[in-house]
Amino acid sequence: MSLVRIQEVKPVEDYRVRLKLSDGRIVERDLAPLLTGPVFDDIRSSPARFREVRVEGGTLVWPNGADLCPDVLIWGGLPPADVASDAA
Repeated sequence: MSLVRIQEVKPVEDYRVRLKLSDGRIVERDLAPLLTGPVFDDIRSSPARFREVRVEGGTLVWPNGADLCPDVLIWGGLPPADVASDAA
């Protein structure tokens, strides 16, 4: 079993995105609480900059080098234990 990763991203409104995952699921996430620190200043202050988000290496990235952990985006933290045990 391979890790679930992000295949596509679509900004929807405010700081929300719709994600297509490698297991076929579509999930929507509010990224506002995750956009902290100086690297996200420009992204938080400009909706146009936020919409520059793209998928690279299975996670979300922006042109300025900012990125977010795919496990946090997909699972809200580490993958659930039952997902890891499916690989056994």
